[in-house]
Amino acid sequence: MKEKWSVGAVKTIGLIGGMSWESTTEYYRIINEEVRDVLGELHSAELILYSVDFFIIEQLQHSGEWDEAGRILADIAVKLEQAGADFILICTNTMHKVAQQVEDATEIPIVHIAEPTIRSIQEQRLTQILLLGTRYTMVEDFYKGRYAGSGIEVQIPDEPALAEVNQIIFEELCLGVIREQSRARMLAIIEAARQKGAQGVVLGCTELELLIRDEDVTLPIFKTAELHAKYAAKEALR
Repeated sequence: MKEKWSVGAVKTIGLIGGMSWESTTEYYRIINEEVRDVLGELHSAELILYSVDFFIIEQLQHSGEWDEAGRILADIAVKLEQAGADFILICTNTMHKVAQQVEDATEIPIVHIAEPTIRSIQEQRLTQILLLGTRYTMVEDFYKGRYAGSGIEVQIPDEPALAEVNQIIFEELCLGVIREQSRARMLAIIEAARQKGAQGVVLGCTELELLIRDEDVTLPIFKTAELHAKYAAKEALR
C-alpha cells in the first residue's frame, strides 16, 4: 500500500516561466509526470508558476539592460517565496545570466539549470560537448563557463551558424513555429561539431527541445529543460 501523503509532505516548487511559454509548458508537464510516477494515484506537484511577458524581457535583453531584467525576475522570486515556494527554477537558460541577482533577493535557493546537465555529462564520462542556445548563452561566459569549470570542453558553432541558431530560436521556436528546414540545418551544425570532436550536444535553450529529437542525432543529447524539471521534481520529493 502506498504511503498517504498530505499537503506539506513535499516541497513547493517556484517557477519563473514564460520565456517562452511554449517551453514552460514542458516544465509543468514533466514535473507533474515525475511526481505522479513516484507517488502514484492522483498525485501531482505542488508548484507556483509566475509567467512573465516575454516581449518585455526580450526587449531588455536586446538593449543590454540586464540589471533591469534581473530586477524584474528578482521581484518575481520574492513573490514566489512569499507565496510559499521552497526553491525556485528560472525556466530558461539565457536568463541565468542574472541568476545570482535573483538568488541574492531571496532566502530560498535557485536551482541553476546547468547543474543537472553537467552531472549527466559527467556520468557519461564525456569531455567535449557542442553547446547550442541563444547567442548570449553560446558566447558569454556566465553559462558555458560553468561547463568549462567542471572540466568539460565546450564547442560553439562558427559565426554564420551561430547567427542561424539564434534566429531560429527567436524568430521561430519562441513563436511556436517548427520548420523542417530549420531542423535539418540544426542537424547539419551538430554533424559538423561531431566531426570536430564533440561527444554530445547540450540543448542550452529550452525551446530547442521542441525541434531536435533524440532519434535525429547519433550523439547523446542533453536536454537542459527536461533535466532541470526532473531534478526539481526529485528535489521536491526529497
